[in-house]
Order: sequence, then C-alpha cells, then structure tokens
Amino acid sequence: MSDQMIVISFGMESTLAIAVAVLLLGRLVKHYVSVLKKFFIPAPVVGGLIFSLLALVLYNYKICTFSFDDSLKNLLMVAFFTTIGFAASLRMLVNGGLSVFIFLVISICLIVAQNSVGIGLSYIFGLDPRIGLAAGSISLTGGHGTSGAFGPLLEKSGLVGATSVAIAAATYGLVAGCMIGGPIGRRLVNKFNLKSKDFDHDNQEIVEGKLSFEEKYIDEPLLMHACTYIVVCMGIGLAISRALASIDITMPSYLGPMVVAAIVRNVLDLCNKKLPLHAINMAGSIALQFFLAIALMTMRLWELSALAVPLIVILLVQTFVMAIFAYFITFRFLGCDYDAAVIATGHCGFGLGATPNAIANMTTFTSANGHSPKAFFVVPLVGALFIDFVNTIVLTTFIGFMS
Repeated sequence: MSDQMIVISFGMESTLAIAVAVLLLGRLVKHYVSVLKKFFIPAPVVGGLIFSLLALVLYNYKICTFSFDDSLKNLLMVAFFTTIGFAASLRMLVNGGLSVFIFLVISICLIVAQNSVGIGLSYIFGLDPRIGLAAGSISLTGGHGTSGAFGPLLEKSGLVGATSVAIAAATYGLVAGCMIGGPIGRRLVNKFNLKSKDFDHDNQEIVEGKLSFEEKYIDEPLLMHACTYIVVCMGIGLAISRALASIDITMPSYLGPMVVAAIVRNVLDLCNKKLPLHAINMAGSIALQFFLAIALMTMRLWELSALAVPLIVILLVQTFVMAIFAYFITFRFLGCDYDAAVIATGHCGFGLGATPNAIANMTTFTSANGHSPKAFFVVPLVGALFIDFVNTIVLTTFIGFMS
C-alpha cells in the first residue's frame, strides 16, 4: 500500500451508523432487483457487498482505505449464536421422530464431507488447508453468520483473507443451492415414478392445505425477559470460555454462551417451563442483521485476487458433492419415497445456503408435484434448530486438529 494512501478510521458509533445505512441500502436494492428476492440473498449481504466493492475501488486507485471498530460486531455475533443455543431442544429432536434424527446425522456427515473436500483441494492447490474450511461447512452449511464468526477466528490464527473467502463462498452457496435443488428433485421423481399422497394427479391440484402459523405479539416486558436470558447466558458462557483459555483450551468466543443457552433450554424443558422463544429469535435476527452488515462492509476484497481460480474450483466441486450427496445419500436414507425426494431438494438449499433457501426449494417443487408435510417438518426443524449448533462443534474440532 502506498504511503500516500489515506486511512479513514471509524469508531464504534460511526461503524454502527454505517452498518445501518448499509442494511437500508441492501433492503432498497432488494426491493427493485427481483433476482435477489428469488435467491433469498439477505439485505445486509447485498448492502455490505456494495460497500465492500466501493472500498475495493478506492483501494485499487490508492484513494483511501477504511478502518472500523469491530468490538460491536463481536458482541452482536455472540448474541446471535447465544439465541441459536436456545433453539437446541433435545425434546423436540426426540419428538420429531426417527426421520429428524436420520436427517440430522446425514447433515452432520455432509458437514464432515464438505470440510474434507475443501481441505483436500486446498492441499492440491498448495494452499493453507484452513482455506478449505472457509470454503467448506463454514460458508456452505454455515452461511453468512458462521462465515462472519469463523473468518476472523481463522485470521487471528494467521490465515489472511479468511473472512473474505468465507463470505464470498457463502454468497455463492445461496445461489447454487437454489439452482440445483429443483433439478435433483425432478430427476428423483421421474426416475422412481414418485407421487405425493396429497396430490390429485388427475385434477393436478394440491389437496393438502397450507399450514397457518400463529403470530405472537411481543411487548416490552416479553422482550426484556428474552434479552435477560440472552445476556445472562452470554455472561456465563464468556466467563467459562475465558477460564478455559487460561488453561490453554481455546474455542470460539460464542461457543460457551451457545452451550450455556442450550443447557438452559433443555433444563427448562425438563421442568416444563417455557422460554420466550419468539422474542429470543427476534432479538437474534436483529443481532444477525447488524452483525452481517458490519462483517460484509469490512471485507477486504483485494485479498481474494490470489485465490480466485482455486476458490472457484473448490466451490464448483462442493456443488457437485452436494448434488451427489442429496441424490444418493439423503434420498435413500430418508426412505426413497416422494417425501425423501422433497427433503433432498431442501437439503441442497441449506447444505449450500440457508434454511430459507431450503424452504424456497421445497415450496417451488411441491407447488408442481404435491405437498409433503413430512419434508416441511423435518428440514426446517434440523436446518433452523440444530445444524448451526452441530456445525460449530464439528468446525471447532477440525480447527483443533489443524492447529
């Protein structure tokens, strides 16, 4: 970087203000660009990428570069993953039946496969194997939230550009997951002559009605109740993480709070006590949006230039692996029936992108082929409640072996 390069620094308050502007920009662009809605690209990702592209232009022309205070980003990250812990209910896993458990195990196998493929290809290209994790389950099964959390962790261990790699791979995954889901489902239905139990093939109508969801009103006491749970679990979990760090046991900062939240959830389940989950999830969603906005707008895209070709190859291979996995493993282990085909379609969505992509895949597919209540129960339950928690544990294990 030239000595004449101007560095513009922003404090915590200014960083948050820019994040709000970036988030609003993303929502505005999504409103007018329908393809972004089609592939469920999050608004903070859209706005953040626009900002980071602007930063790239300013950097390349040696005009200026930006420096941000990321302390608030770390706080938002921990808050979001704490809310993920509250969703990890063992009772719901058991009540979901054998299909939920099987799909969770299959999803864990995919996580291991994605990381193994990423690490293997990184060795072939002569890259740091941790690049394989950034282009593995961190970004694909994990999505932008996990990418924004683990990227800085990898950078602290010496991997330059890890966050940019992970965010770029996660954005690719959102699109790729939607692109391959439908064709795989169609291939399975045609090859095995599968039919929905809820579809009148003579009249070409869906017999099963759509499920309705109760909207819950959130007032100030309920939101305060939810925030109290989140803050207390964050405090206890971070204290545990620091205590373990003092004896040379290192793990992501948010893992402790997430585990504490999971313990609290399951203890309350045993006592038949209810958490304000709707309010907790809403608080987590807000934290995630601001966290992603800050994570995306602080990307250093110029660090991706040397990795462009290897990263593209790794992501294309990961897409092929996801397609093969859904076709030969997800479909067969879930019963080789119409429901299994729909689940395989959805698995492509959150195996490469996120749970909303899985729902979009299944909704589009079932609108033409018939409803699948089983698929719409199994996939969101695993994708929304358990997979992020499990992915974090698996990734921490991989990083532990590689350090």
